Parts: sequence; structure tokens; C-alpha cells
Amino acid sequence: MRPLLRLPPVIGHRGAAGRAPENTLAGLHRAARLGASWVEFDVRLSADGAPVVMHDPTLKRTTGAPGRVSTTPMETLASLDAGAWFDPCFAGETIPSLEAAIACVRDLGLGANVELKPAPGRAAALVENSLRAIARAVRAGRGRPPPPPLLLSSTSRTILDAVRRLAPELPRGLVAHHVPRDWRSAAVRLGCASLHVSAPSLTPARVREIKSAGLWLAVFTVNDPRRAGIFWEWGVDSIFSDFPDLLLAARRGCG
Repeated sequence: MRPLLRLPPVIGHRGAAGRAPENTLAGLHRAARLGASWVEFDVRLSADGAPVVMHDPTLKRTTGAPGRVSTTPMETLASLDAGAWFDPCFAGETIPSLEAAIACVRDLGLGANVELKPAPGRAAALVENSLRAIARAVRAGRGRPPPPPLLLSSTSRTILDAVRRLAPELPRGLVAHHVPRDWRSAAVRLGCASLHVSAPSLTPARVREIKSAGLWLAVFTVNDPRRAGIFWEWGVDSIFSDFPDLLLAARRGCG
């Protein structure tokens, strides 16, 4: 499994969520300027089936608008301000399409972990439309820098199974807030290259167990450099952070 993927020690969480509005193109640019080589961002479907970069199922927290992503058409989503809530200097930053985000990371030379959020009743459409958007972005970038390394992840095994069937060449990652009892068999069945788990669910013994299975292990979300250092000492491969610059500085200090 591991040869299909190479994860860095630090991945910018939702771009660089502590330094710029999450899941925006501004956040991806900020992550690159901070030295991140990979970023993570989330994808949901709009009412009309467009894959958009958004974490929450509702719009309120990051745009101030009422309603849900899944019941709002793309045209409306693209008109919302997704930056002012973070800082007035980001006013006018919009919710990007997946295609725009892939084009952006390509231009920036970043790897990308695209987390497909659970979509009850729409899992097939989410996977199919996301794969089409990725393919369009790759085709549009022919003759430009090579396409970014991509990892598709999800907490939904239905989604991961659909990715396995439709795009078996793309690495997949299983996301879990707590390490599931069947993590090993699930990773094999879904053809996963990585396991992404919450920081409190790990112990040194569990890290050794997961690594011995040949999986890449990523932990979320860690913003304290000292805590990150402990996870690296345990053998964790990669850490998602809202402040990738802080962890990268700590990593350089350790090296």
C-alpha cells in the first residue's frame, strides 16, 4: 500500500485554518506561503450536484447565510462571502468549486487530501461528480505543472468503496474519530493506503500496530508543536494542523 502514497510530516488542515479562512483559495495560498507541501480540504455537493469545498453541512458558521449546502445551488454558494467571518481583510473570499481548488493546488505545487464528507442518499453522485471535477481540472492543466498528488479520504465507507470501484488508481484514506475495531480489515477491503484518526485515540502501541500493517498514519488536528513532537516520536507519519508553520518550525528544530 505505502508505495502508492508519500505523506509529509505536516498537512495544512482546511488549507491553513488558523491563518486564513478555512476551505478557501486564500487558505490554500496561505498554506503554501507558510511552507506546507500538502493541504487538506473538504468537499460536499450543492443542491444541483456541484462538488464544492466546504466542511460544515450548514452555511451559517463560515458565511453567515441560512440553509444547508446540500439544498443551495452552486450559483448561490459562489455568491456568498466565506472570508469576512475570519477577518475583514478576507472579505469577498468565496466558496470554491472542487475544480477550482484542484487547479489552485496544482498551480501552487501542493499535494492535496480531499476529504469527501458523508452524503446520505447522494454518495454515488458525490464520488462521480468529484471525480469528474478532478479530471476536468487535470485536463485543463495539461502543459502546465504536473497534477498534484491526490489522496481521497472519508469517514464514509460507502464513499470510499465507490472511489475504489470508479478510480482504483487514486489512493484512499479511512477517516475515524476513534480507531475502529475493524480498522485492519476495513483498510484491506477498501484498498486504503492511509488511516486518519483523532489525536486522543492514539497510543504508542496503537501507532506501532497500525504502522506494522503497512498503512500511512495521519492524526488530526494538532496545533501544539510539543504535542506534535510526541506523535512523531511515536512514529506517526503525518499531522493535520491549522497552523502548519508552527509545526514545520518545530520539525526543523528537531531535525
